[in-house]
Amino acid sequence: MGVRFAMLTLSGLSVTACATMTRGTSQDFVVESTPPGALVQTTNGFSCAATPCTFRMQRKGTFTATVSLPGYVTETHAIDSKMSGGGGAAMAGNILVGGIIGAGVDASSGALNDLMPNPLIVELEREGGASTATPTTGGRP
Repeated sequence: MGVRFAMLTLSGLSVTACATMTRGTSQDFVVESTPPGALVQTTNGFSCAATPCTFRMQRKGTFTATVSLPGYVTETHAIDSKMSGGGGAAMAGNILVGGIIGAGVDASSGALNDLMPNPLIVELEREGGASTATPTTGGRP
């Protein structure tokens, strides 16, 4: 009986922190802009000289991303870390298997979360108010 209990306990502990193992604590964060070629700087220390950019960032924590290009209005966007669908499923797995320790590890590591919005898509506006969007004719030729 004692050996069986020990084996079950070890089995349960081996599946704790499911999200930390399957999803990891970091993810790709993508920034795109129209027009491309904008500078991106984040408050958590990342930067890229020209969009489109992909950063490998921690899932945990919030930050802001500033997108700038000469001749265009600079934009700053808040990026949040929120529980994702995949993170919720991992948490449910922890609860069903009895992995209270795993649930705590996943929650504290940020593995349950995703950065949002991701990708961050920015349409820069020309200084002086002109948009970079293609003008439409309102249905007229």
